Amino acid sequence: MPDPRAIQDDIIDSFSLFSEWMDRYQYLIDLGKKLPTLDESERTDDKLLAGCQSRVWLHLEGDKNEVVIRANSDAAIVSGLIALLIQVYSGCTARQIVETEPFFIQAIGLGEHLSPTRANGLHAMVKAIKAHAQKLVNEA
Repeated sequence: MPDPRAIQDDIIDSFSLFSEWMDRYQYLIDLGKKLPTLDESERTDDKLLAGCQSRVWLHLEGDKNEVVIRANSDAAIVSGLIALLIQVYSGCTARQIVETEPFFIQAIGLGEHLSPTRANGLHAMVKAIKAHAQKLVNEA
């Protein structure tokens, strides 16, 4: 079972290799490019996430024992943010997701370097993932 705290520590270590923010943005974009694409049939309005300026399709699947997250965006940096959230939370139990805050966001400087609209989108993605996990915990 993945450890979302250890994964976040690894993300922090990876970003610490880049001293310049332009390099960090490029790394983020590169992570987004590696995301598996969703089929056109999966890019439906009911999977579009509200609160994001760019379009984000969020698929939350599985059960309380393992939540699987698949997502895509039409924006490069947002795709990178999605890739980070998938690294941290996909494959975890619903309880792990509920109990694990995304501390990597502040630790790597995203809080201060993202535009307000991207920061709102990131918050919306975290909120949706956590709400889905909380629902699974409540149903159990």
